[in-house]
Amino acid sequence: MSAEHDELRRLLGGYLLGGLDETDTDRLDAHLRDCDDCRDELDRLAPVPELLQRLPDGRRAGTETAQPLISMSARPTPENIEGLLRRMRAERNRENRKARVRWLAAAAVVLVAAVIGVGVIRSNRETQPPQALPSPQLVTAQFEPAQGSGLSGEAVLTPKTWGVSVALDVTKLRGQGPFLCQVHSMQGDTEQAATWGPTPSGSAKVIGASSIQLRNVRSVSVADHDGHLLGTASLD
Repeated sequence: MSAEHDELRRLLGGYLLGGLDETDTDRLDAHLRDCDDCRDELDRLAPVPELLQRLPDGRRAGTETAQPLISMSARPTPENIEGLLRRMRAERNRENRKARVRWLAAAAVVLVAAVIGVGVIRSNRETQPPQALPSPQLVTAQFEPAQGSGLSGEAVLTPKTWGVSVALDVTKLRGQGPFLCQVHSMQGDTEQAATWGPTPSGSAKVIGASSIQLRNVRSVSVADHDGHLLGTASLD
């Protein structure tokens, strides 16, 4: 800041209160048109004259002839001050609008980029050949106990690309373990799907697997360690 700027800034109070001569008033008028800092200061000081006019005793004490505290000589007109402040506020509004426009433009660029990215991902997914996935349909078969066995429960079969997953939930397992779960195909093939030991409660939840496809499974059976059949869950 220059010495002239500091000098003119110190004149702002007198400018508002009418304490400047016409030469200083004109100098400050010209300075305020180009100086943001002084316009800001003027905006903060603008209410002061009105507040002083509202004081209960607006006259100098100790004089026989009362004089106003504020001399109106050479004071810039209210229209001049208000016009200057109005222009200043308009400039601020323009700057704020420009800032908002810049922010919205940046946000729009980000949004467009995001939309394009989603479109590319979706396009890639749509152009990729669909993978052959097994049907999510589950098949549940209830166990029928073999003669002399109290086995009960069910087998839940889930199709897989490599065969079938078998989930057993059985109770009343009798005999000695280990127990065997076997999967039987329509063509007469048999595969062992799981094996487990005895439990104190006689109940077991076991998951096994077989290479036989679900569409070819005829039944699932449970047997004891001697091969004695305990129960069969048929898919027929």
